[in-house]
Amino acid sequence: MLFIDAERVHALLDYPSLVDAFGEYHRQEIDALDELLLSQPEGAERPAHFFIRAAWQRRRAVGAKLITIFPDNATEAAGPPSVQAVYVLFDGVDGRPLACVDGTALTHRKTAADSALGTRFLAREDTSTLLMVGAGAMAPHLVRAHCAVRPSIRRVLIWNRTPARAAALANSLNLDNIEITPTRELAESVRAADLISCATMSTSPLIEGGWLQPGTHLDLVGGFNRSTREADDAAVRKAVVYVDARDTASHCGDIAAPLEASIIADDDIVADLFQLCRGEREGRAHSGEITLFKNGGGGHLDLMAARFLYARAITP
Repeated sequence: MLFIDAERVHALLDYPSLVDAFGEYHRQEIDALDELLLSQPEGAERPAHFFIRAAWQRRRAVGAKLITIFPDNATEAAGPPSVQAVYVLFDGVDGRPLACVDGTALTHRKTAADSALGTRFLAREDTSTLLMVGAGAMAPHLVRAHCAVRPSIRRVLIWNRTPARAAALANSLNLDNIEITPTRELAESVRAADLISCATMSTSPLIEGGWLQPGTHLDLVGGFNRSTREADDAAVRKAVVYVDARDTASHCGDIAAPLEASIIADDDIVADLFQLCRGEREGRAHSGEITLFKNGGGGHLDLMAARFLYARAITP
């Protein structure tokens, strides 16, 4: 069994290749998905969580990710990431354990590639300004992944509730021919952006629909359960809505809450990545369309990333 640490995960999973692999793997069937969520409030304002996410592709692979989510870690400048994990990959034919992987690194890579695949279908090809909302551990990966699939990007704005963290992230990123600037004006920056990516733990909407301009693509990553939201009802109502997977995204606040309030109906979710990658549905229809992509994650994405990682790791 291979043990693949974070450094090797990042080295082997470059974004152009991983996004291409995701496009291919979404054409294959996922035979089983399941998950377990335990929550421990511990008297804190934001509870901690323990996730187990599992997926099975018959005769191909089986895998599970063990995840801890400790939101308060984000308040400590030098603290560990809010999300940490270990992934175990098994052979789908005989059940042999194949690899134990740094799940935190795998999570960062697969989550960013998931959003970037959505951007490949939904963001304008002439996208030039990216706004990154949130400056946590996911943010640099999302910036790099979006820039990988939209090389037309020439400016990146970074907003965070704590301006010093936005400035620190802007200073740490070094992307060729791209201007990277922290911003304190969220509404103004939303209006100026062609592509907006949100990765926060917010329990109330940050992005207002009234700020979204024609042609914008909105990528929502951080709202992982029903109590978290990054965009308001007006944004969901105004946009053409897509998700990465219907089953997983329907449990996230940015989709679940508008559905429950009849702001949108199931039929208003135009497509997921399986349908887009298989050519069953179309992506962006025209340059003036406002599109919204909910990145709900899921064990199938971890399995796809782990399969691709393992194949690369054993290739001479």
